[in-house]
Amino acid sequence: MSQRINLLAVFVVALMLVNVHVSDAQPSQKMSKDETAIRKVVQQVQDGWNAHDAKTHAAAFAPDADYVVVNGSHDKGRETIQARHTQLFTSIYKNSRNVATIKSIRFLRPDVAVVHVEWNLEFRAGGETRKGHAMNTMVMTKEGGKWSIAAFQNTPIQMEGR
Repeated sequence: MSQRINLLAVFVVALMLVNVHVSDAQPSQKMSKDETAIRKVVQQVQDGWNAHDAKTHAAAFAPDADYVVVNGSHDKGRETIQARHTQLFTSIYKNSRNVATIKSIRFLRPDVAVVHVEWNLEFRAGGETRKGHAMNTMVMTKEGGKWSIAAFQNTPIQMEGR
């Protein structure tokens, strides 16, 4: 009898561990207000890009944001980010389209989050359509109840066969 009780106890504990593991792996069905706000910031970046509106694009960034792109260049501050994108939107990325897919949002603290976003860029150069793919890491901070991008790092995704 005690062997059955021990076996039953082990089974119950194992079932509880499996249940905890599975429930941790399932995404929450209800987003927090902060996660929703962070998603809106990413949407603002995408919308600004696709409208070729450097001011809207840069408005998602903190005044002192760090912005590092795939070629390693580093822009400091919202005004510099806006100026750089004004140049880009009137030249190589004039008719571009960029689509964001949020891969993860992880809160380091209630007012700091790391956000991973995959970007799929399509643009014309040399008379042909080109595509770029990048994984972006954003550090977002919440100040005065508002989320903004404090740091932005872009890394190209190497496609197989390249």
